[in-house]
Amino acid sequence: MAELLTSPTKSALGSAHITNQSLLTPTIQAWRIYLDDQGNSPHTVKAFTADLRLLAAYLPPDRSLGKITTPDLNNFLEWMQTGRGVPCSPKTLSRRITSLKAFFRWLHQKGAILIDPAVKVLQKSVISPLPDVLTPDEVQAVLDAADFHRHAARPDARSYALVSLLLETGIKKGECLNLNLNHIDPETPNGPLLFVRYASPQHRYKERKIALSANWVEAYQEYKAKYQPTDRLFPWSQRRLEYLLEDLGEEAGLNKHLSFDMCRWTCALTDWRLEADRNKIRQKLGISKIQWREISMKLERLTTMT
Repeated sequence: MAELLTSPTKSALGSAHITNQSLLTPTIQAWRIYLDDQGNSPHTVKAFTADLRLLAAYLPPDRSLGKITTPDLNNFLEWMQTGRGVPCSPKTLSRRITSLKAFFRWLHQKGAILIDPAVKVLQKSVISPLPDVLTPDEVQAVLDAADFHRHAARPDARSYALVSLLLETGIKKGECLNLNLNHIDPETPNGPLLFVRYASPQHRYKERKIALSANWVEAYQEYKAKYQPTDRLFPWSQRRLEYLLEDLGEEAGLNKHLSFDMCRWTCALTDWRLEADRNKIRQKLGISKIQWREISMKLERLTTMT
């Protein structure tokens, strides 16, 4: 979070003439513009600005930025937990503290306030449980099970094309379901590429291109020749593709429930163990710097546990 908010744009603060005499509500709008400009996800922007609007509703409406103190913020957080009458989970509380710290750090670094009142607010970090991942041996067992279908008496490369794509690229379930044939380019000058695209402009930050292996492209050509898809890469329902993964997991002898999410985390962990550039892993997964903070911590813990 700290690295995200260290270089605010002039347009988000300077043009708004924000000073220590400014009020909180209009300043939140300037911060929202800044967060948007930095390419944060719409969900992140919405959550962070909502947290600050709660603070604005709690404080006296005429309280200027320069008069907001650390006790004000601590009292606000205490009210969130015990006085508001609305449940506030540890994870939500942690995010709201992060929102406060990021917002006031931003103001302080640009000189709008002389003292950052959120510096001494105690951060209460909460990390959700670690995800299930495949070990290297389990990855190979899954690929072997899929390869068996690919080279059976009646060859069928569908399962292999699906699971190997997930393990290579780490794409999400929704991204996989939305893939079209024109998202695959096996003949670019830099090698085969998968293009992950989104119809909505607000998700442009998630769009990316991911390298594909020659082995996957070979299986893809076999799959395409058999099934002859015309538009969507995998023209089946979400549940049908989930069943394909579940069947592969059983055939591979897994004691785990093979899923899209497991393949995504396994891909990320594989890249992490290869000591790939951490920022490139984040970009490959299509996640924001804010989300990456927790995910990278989980990957580090998974490295020592699996």
